[in-house]
Amino acid sequence: MLKAALSIDDFCRSYGVGKTTAYEEINAGRLRAVKAGRRTLIPEQSAADWLKSLEPVSAGAERAA
Repeated sequence: MLKAALSIDDFCRSYGVGKTTAYEEINAGRLRAVKAGRRTLIPEQSAADWLKSLEPVSAGAERAA
């Protein structure tokens, strides 16, 4: 079942980032979040838009070991 919004923990697990990165992206305005009481939620469309906005990795770029 597709969720309309993700908790911070669900977003981090689904998108492979840590909480620090998630909150940095929210605070920078690059990732939209909403509040439901005390919970911070990330609308699924906002998460998908954030992922699309990331810079692609250059072809042939090597990852440091």
